[in-house]
Amino acid sequence: MADRPTLSVKPGKPARDPRRPRVRGGPARAAPASAAATPKPAPAAPAAAPVVVPEHAARPARPKPAPAPPAADRPRARPPAKPFAKPAAPASGKPSGKQSFKPAFKAPPQPRTPADEGVRVNKLMTERGLASRREADDWIAAGWVRVDGAVAKLGQRAAPDAVLSIDERARQEQQHRVTVLLNKPMGWVSGQPEDGYEPAVALVTAANHWDGDRSGIRFHVGHLRHLAPAGRLDIDSTGLLVFTQDGRVARHLIGDETRVEKEYLVRVARVDGGPVQETDLGPLRHGLELDGVQLRPAQASWQNEQQLRIVLREGRKRQIRRMCELVGLQVLGLKRVRIGSVPLGPLPEGRWRYLREDERF
Repeated sequence: MADRPTLSVKPGKPARDPRRPRVRGGPARAAPASAAATPKPAPAAPAAAPVVVPEHAARPARPKPAPAPPAADRPRARPPAKPFAKPAAPASGKPSGKQSFKPAFKAPPQPRTPADEGVRVNKLMTERGLASRREADDWIAAGWVRVDGAVAKLGQRAAPDAVLSIDERARQEQQHRVTVLLNKPMGWVSGQPEDGYEPAVALVTAANHWDGDRSGIRFHVGHLRHLAPAGRLDIDSTGLLVFTQDGRVARHLIGDETRVEKEYLVRVARVDGGPVQETDLGPLRHGLELDGVQLRPAQASWQNEQQLRIVLREGRKRQIRRMCELVGLQVLGLKRVRIGSVPLGPLPEGRWRYLREDERF
């Protein structure tokens, strides 16, 4: 019979089943002692089988992480500080007390050329009464203007005493530009439409052309192009209103240095109800101020018992009405009857006519 391997079993400890999982956390094993130092213990009674505890239950529970604070309460992470670069020391080697950061390169100033000096050509033409700014720009763009013999360019400057030459074609075009005289009725505005009111230029039509016009000019649709008012007349005022295509006429009537007379008939009443003719007209003639500006001398006289005749050489907004309020008068009606030497005459209300060649403002 073949020899079989024998199993050796230590006394006091049961044999371990190799299929059973190893148990952790059991009683601590006693340290082995030397056989000579300690006597051999007596065989102990077989111990009870240990209780098998699952491996995951024997592990200590891990603490749960604390909830993260809201985004608003989280401290913002600051970017890492950049090393401060000290400015370079001056060439002399001596550090200055106050460091100034200046650009490394500065372009040298450019010398002024004759083109950068003087007056713009279009402004020079306007000051000499040759054309308006718009006309001057159109003529320069067309090549009809020469400065000291050379063709001018848009935006060019010239000396105040430069010689300006205008092409004859520009003169012919300027002669074909018309000026219209309108007897504006109440309720029409002089310029752009506002608050639902129509502009007075809408009355310049073939149907409203006055039959008594003796200018000899026949109406053409092209006469309405660039037709602009040369002066204002209040919406509640009537009388002579000028529209023109000629920039020279507009500048002559409404320029800063204009001295053209404008005559008005003004129907008034006393604010306190007293007789109107007892009103002192001296302040109307001279001494009044509007918006902190001294007014130019004016003419003021009685046309009849309730109507004034006032002649101005300027045209501020609602000037006559505000002047009358300062002396205790209320304006009931206002009509412009003359501009310069051109009267309104028999032109009916709402009708218009051309300015004749023999008429000058």
